[in-house]
Amino acid sequence: MINFLKYRLIYCFLSILVISVGLFSIFKWGFNYSIDFTGGTSLDYLFDKKINEQKIEKILKDSKVEIIDLKIKEKSLSLKAKPIKQEEELKIKNSFEKKLKLKITVLKSETVGPVLGKETIKKTIIVCFLAMIGILFYIGFAFKGFNYAMAAILAMLHDFLVLIGSYSLISHFFGAEFDLMFVTTVLTTMSFSVHDTIVIFDKIREYFKTELADIEYFANKALTETMVRSINNSMTIIFMLVSLYLMGGGTIKFFVLALLIGTITGTYSSPFVATPILVWLEKRKKINESN
Repeated sequence: MINFLKYRLIYCFLSILVISVGLFSIFKWGFNYSIDFTGGTSLDYLFDKKINEQKIEKILKDSKVEIIDLKIKEKSLSLKAKPIKQEEELKIKNSFEKKLKLKITVLKSETVGPVLGKETIKKTIIVCFLAMIGILFYIGFAFKGFNYAMAAILAMLHDFLVLIGSYSLISHFFGAEFDLMFVTTVLTTMSFSVHDTIVIFDKIREYFKTELADIEYFANKALTETMVRSINNSMTIIFMLVSLYLMGGGTIKFFVLALLIGTITGTYSSPFVATPILVWLEKRKKINESN
């Protein structure tokens, strides 16, 4: 049996370090929000020949488009702007085709109003909150112990902070957008984290029924027996995500990267965050009961 909990202070230091860097990034730079949250129009055009960047900017300026972000490559354009009506968008497209003498293939064209953007933010917060409350009650009921539920929730909160902090850094340095796909990643990471945690906690609960020992002994035994299975399970997911990141298109690149971060931190938090917290809470409970 391996004494994993012997190095709990190292796990704590690593978690605090990663979370601190992420929180610094959130408060310093924040996120690059997509139009799902801010409201606006997003256009992706593909041209049949190379384009002149200055001419594109002039046409947009003449059309009085309030640009939020503009990315122009040799034969493509990605535009984010304040909400543009469908008729105005059609005029812009026609202006490009007539003045630049080219043909346009519309890859994406969507408009989200500011009211809908605020509603999306509210719904996202509510969904995350309800997920945490549901998991808290489920684990508390299944294991008949508040400490099990609290340890799982704190580990899930750890994963949440690591993921959003890391994504803030990616958003600042690489231009990743905080969109609904990232919200999906957050919820997936939360469920993945709890899944591994439940397996370990269930092992610990079984040992209490058949053996006489303290919680730390059972925790180390559970980690020793489940560690290889947990890593093997996670590696199959990681290999798939790495392949998808390398071979997938640019539209899902940051979504896959966020899933990869979530998978790694979820695999880490179950044995090295949730379990040490459970041991600490149970020992604290035993001391209070003896007093």
